Amino acid sequence: MLFCSFIFLLLLMPVTLLGYRLLPERGRLPFLLAVSVLFYGWASPLWILLLAFSMVLNWGGALLMTRGGRRRRWVFVLTLALNLLPLVWFKYAGFLRDTWNSLAPWPLSFATPPLPAGISFFTFQAMSYLIDVWRGKAKVQRRFTVFAVYLSLFPQLVAGPIVRYTDLEAQLLEHPRPTGEQLTNGLRRFCAGLAKKLLLADSVGRFWGLINADFAAAGTLGAWLGLLAFSFQIFFDFSGYSDMALGLGECLGLRMPENFLRPYTSASITEFWRRWHISLSSWFKEYVYIPLGGSHCARWRRDVNMLIVWALTGLWHGAGWHFVLWGLYFAVLLVAEKRLLLGRAWYERLPHALRQGVTFLLVMLGWGLFSGFGTPLLTGLSGGYGASSPETLVRCAAFAPLLLLCACISFLPVPARLRGKALPRLAAPVLMLLCLAALAAQGYAPFVYFQF
Repeated sequence: MLFCSFIFLLLLMPVTLLGYRLLPERGRLPFLLAVSVLFYGWASPLWILLLAFSMVLNWGGALLMTRGGRRRRWVFVLTLALNLLPLVWFKYAGFLRDTWNSLAPWPLSFATPPLPAGISFFTFQAMSYLIDVWRGKAKVQRRFTVFAVYLSLFPQLVAGPIVRYTDLEAQLLEHPRPTGEQLTNGLRRFCAGLAKKLLLADSVGRFWGLINADFAAAGTLGAWLGLLAFSFQIFFDFSGYSDMALGLGECLGLRMPENFLRPYTSASITEFWRRWHISLSSWFKEYVYIPLGGSHCARWRRDVNMLIVWALTGLWHGAGWHFVLWGLYFAVLLVAEKRLLLGRAWYERLPHALRQGVTFLLVMLGWGLFSGFGTPLLTGLSGGYGASSPETLVRCAAFAPLLLLCACISFLPVPARLRGKALPRLAAPVLMLLCLAALAAQGYAPFVYFQF
């Protein structure tokens, strides 16, 4: 089931929020677990089996580790491996098969099933719990219902943020009845996120779809504006989902960590990755980069660690070599930035707007790699297709106001009187009505990060 569907907006969400608020304390977690399982299994009931496997595996594995003894390490390693097995099969088996077939004279032939929604997210979330228990940073949860709700919590189940168990443990154990203020603020944030998705991301996404259908006709101007549109689409799509997830969490009395902090206002690539998809960056830093040695090692080793982490980050996003190249692209930029720019007096004296503009340009080129269009897009950006066709010029003019609006929201500073505040009282219902009208008129595009 999707947030931007009538059955969720008009049926499941009202029933869930009302039921959770009215139920006695003992019934809230079982009710939330049932809703989460229904939400996840709506598209394919077989996915419930995969989610249940992850629940039982990690809950039971953590309990077995508490018994100690020499077998504790083997239980930990085996449980981690069993976590990765479904992820590798569903997400990477086809990629590994195609790579093998392109290199080896003995081709492999097998079919792979469709990718279950959110498998990367809940697998990483389960692994973080297991690793934290192994390190002694988290207590073992003996109540299966509490752990199952943590792993399957429907607001962030299929596209994050990736929440560590320690961030939710106390809240799940207490699960007090949400206050009226929490419900109001949560609904306002949900409406803001829904508007980002349906009114902004999907609209600029249609322009990007028209451009990438024929880069030769798009020409240089069309290619650049199309890539700009894709940059806005992926931001408003994913940050919109995060806003909806955090808003629904607050409606249930649960506070989850922020996932986006106006990343396109960053003045360096390092700052950008501290503001974009924060939960994923934190996960790789905590569970991969630091165990490899982090920054507390020789400079060359630190750079190698960075390359490893970002290659894995790219591969996490998708089973394709262009995703790996995208990750390595950012690894090289981060290493070069740390070695040559950050902390240098001459660099810090440069105008902030200039550093911000260069950072966004580099990020936008990175999204070009991420898109997978490769040579056709690069040819268009470099002027290889020449001027844009008249039809493309008309489309660019038609979508220019929307691109300008996205740029204003992305780059302009938020007035001091509005920082940290929810939407005005009347803005939320107006946005909801506009979103329902857009949904009825044109439907919706799938969330970009559902494929990850």
